[in-house]
Amino acid sequence: MTEQALPITGLVLAGGAGRRMGGQDKGFLLWAGTPLIAHALRRLARLPQILVSANRSQDRYRALGVEVVGDDTPGYPGPLAGLRAGFRQAREPWLLSVPVDTPCLPRDLVPRLWALRQAAGVVVARSPAGPEPLICLADATLAGRLEAYWQAGGRRAQDWYGDAPCAWLMLTAAEVANCNTPADLCAPTALGGEPPEGYE
Repeated sequence: MTEQALPITGLVLAGGAGRRMGGQDKGFLLWAGTPLIAHALRRLARLPQILVSANRSQDRYRALGVEVVGDDTPGYPGPLAGLRAGFRQAREPWLLSVPVDTPCLPRDLVPRLWALRQAAGVVVARSPAGPEPLICLADATLAGRLEAYWQAGGRRAQDWYGDAPCAWLMLTAAEVANCNTPADLCAPTALGGEPPEGYE
């Protein structure tokens, strides 16, 4: 089965406040000469539906040819709010989320996550530093679990799926490195080394 046939909605989480970036919208900041949102969309390009969770610059994101969903809570309530919005808008039975500020994700991320979904309701990336819960492939039926967790006051991304069967995709530290500060945008090497093999 090719990526084009995979029943997955892709979701880019781009709703953060960007405080360490001086309040700028991270999605349109340049890394290696290309906006961060473009790096994220490349990883999801062959999926049948692509969403961007954003609380601002919504028309600018729509101009990229994607659907935009906003949080239903004021301010910047965190990435789980974006994941909730993605579940509500998703048309496919699986939802794959990636942060907008992680430009070195491997180009074969989608098929690698998909291959691990057997017997697991959620597949989560893991690096040497631990789980990377915002990089995950989740069965859309878990939307109810996330909603119950949210309504109970839960906000930790690594806890929302609870005891649902989970598989892990191992990634390197370079592959999951985030652009969190202006220094991280200076050059590809600013994230701790050259982009991983296969980067584009």
